[in-house]
Amino acid sequence: MAVIKKLKRGLDLKIPGKPEKILAGEVYPLFFGVKPVDFPGLVPKLCVKPGDKVRAGSPLFMNKVNPSIKFTSPVSGEVKDIVRGDRRRLLEIVVEKKGKDFIDFGRIKREDFSREKIIGHLLNSGLWPAIRQRPYHIVANPADVPKSVFISGFDTSPLAPDYQYIAQNSTGSYFNTGIAALSRLTEGKVKLVLNGKDQGSELFRKIDGVEISWFTGPHPAGNVGVHIHHLDPVNKGEKVWFVNFQDVYAIGRLFDDGVYNPERMVALTGSEVRNPQYYRILPGGSVAPMVKENVKPGDLRFISGNVLTGSKIESDGYLGFYDSQVTVIPEGNYYEFFGWALPGFNKYSFNRVFASGFFPRKEYRLDTNFHGGERAFVLTGHYEKVLPMDIYPMQLLKAIITGDIDLMENLGIYEVAEEDLALCEFICPSKIEIQSIVRNGLELMIREMN
Repeated sequence: MAVIKKLKRGLDLKIPGKPEKILAGEVYPLFFGVKPVDFPGLVPKLCVKPGDKVRAGSPLFMNKVNPSIKFTSPVSGEVKDIVRGDRRRLLEIVVEKKGKDFIDFGRIKREDFSREKIIGHLLNSGLWPAIRQRPYHIVANPADVPKSVFISGFDTSPLAPDYQYIAQNSTGSYFNTGIAALSRLTEGKVKLVLNGKDQGSELFRKIDGVEISWFTGPHPAGNVGVHIHHLDPVNKGEKVWFVNFQDVYAIGRLFDDGVYNPERMVALTGSEVRNPQYYRILPGGSVAPMVKENVKPGDLRFISGNVLTGSKIESDGYLGFYDSQVTVIPEGNYYEFFGWALPGFNKYSFNRVFASGFFPRKEYRLDTNFHGGERAFVLTGHYEKVLPMDIYPMQLLKAIITGDIDLMENLGIYEVAEEDLALCEFICPSKIEIQSIVRNGLELMIREMN
């Protein structure tokens, strides 16, 4: 019997720029950037140097701790640049696209599926990083056997793409093949979580090998961490794997066609976009063709992902490996004299301290201004209002700051990731960088427990 969960805690941000259900076409960038920083916990080891020729599926770098996990080029061409940051941290491997030369990894029929063949195919092609795990929110270890595999079939983050629309414009047979492959990786079940508002849809009812659940409620009701928490909680020593919705199609395409082709539909969103709509593009592709002549003038912030958890990029920057959304909002490079003392008809406030609180359905052109600086980290009770999980977020954060591993375990560190507490950071009256604290806590657990 399908599970229906109705969540009440959370917050939906009212931001203009939701994408229209229009597929503008395929985007063909000239440059692609594969970013090791997209993979938390990764220690990368380069496999190429500037000037090397690569094909779609050729390794660019690998996990130094587990060399079998490779990260491959999405296109054929030439390695143009290797970008490093502070302390020579590897930031990007830039490939200039030339031609359409794919590595043929070979097709595997569903009747020939075995766990060993599936894992080997995913590792060789570079699609294994599409499979991540809880705890720690990192790329899964192929040597582990998870107790279940989760796929979130909807997204509630601000201006998120509509997965129903994406599925209608994608090849369903690839999705079925991807599900069949994932089902061989676990001794438990593949759990597909869908939007409870679309229970009448027939789109996913004919998929075999999955257990379907329905969730409703404000963001973060669409987060996979929330789904895992309510359906199959992670305890110490356990592993749960999860895969992004569109990566299931890429996995199916690998086994049906034998090529590494993680093409996806991406929503261009945000208040500063003239025509918010959908495009087809490969992960790592430059967003320049999407935003060219399609954004309003001014000082803008380009984000790969959503406004809560996305990464800042340039106007010609590269789409993140896991992102299905590009957001453009105004920069907040300004100061207000006594801004807190004004009525604030056009200012958003979670606590309704401005006059705008009388208009709950109003959309706000939010920017990147913090409207204040970091201050004392005090108990307010606000975090619990936007986190639909049975944990104590304030106490967990303070345990992470003090490095108390036993207390972190008892307070639920195995169940959370940065994205689950992103709303806590957004509403935080102390302006604390909560997502950074959570990631530091997860990295501490990885070092101490593995």
